[in-house]
Amino acid sequence: MRRSEQKQHDPDLGVLASRLLFAVQGELFAALAEQGHAGLRPQHGAVLAYLDAEGSRATDLARQSGQHKQVVGKLLDELETLGYVERRPDPSDRRAKLIVPTALGLDQMARSDAIVAAIEERAAASVGEAAYASFKSLLRQVAASSRSLR
Repeated sequence: MRRSEQKQHDPDLGVLASRLLFAVQGELFAALAEQGHAGLRPQHGAVLAYLDAEGSRATDLARQSGQHKQVVGKLLDELETLGYVERRPDPSDRRAKLIVPTALGLDQMARSDAIVAAIEERAAASVGEAAYASFKSLLRQVAASSRSLR
């Protein structure tokens, strides 16, 4: 059997994870575009998924997302230009900057949370609540063990 056929017949963890990621991102960003957030790209999710409403430090966003600080910096520049975030002095450390969502950013965050919740509800309904809860628990464990290996 050819390798490409093998990946179709019995996909490995990386293939399955990427299929799931791309499906969720595709639905999420298409729905966001329909709801007034057409300028966003899936790459922006590396920042927006971890951004706190009261603000976050760029170094924390990089650590949480697993992205390099330079990548997060570039994404923050783009999001600032698009009007989703602004940089402010961190009141707890004047040397640091806090990345704070704007009103547009807060709207995107609320809509994104609702869209992802609907995706998860649909997935749970398709396989059953208990099976979906078990799947998420196992996926969380696999992801945690994979991160600890790095």
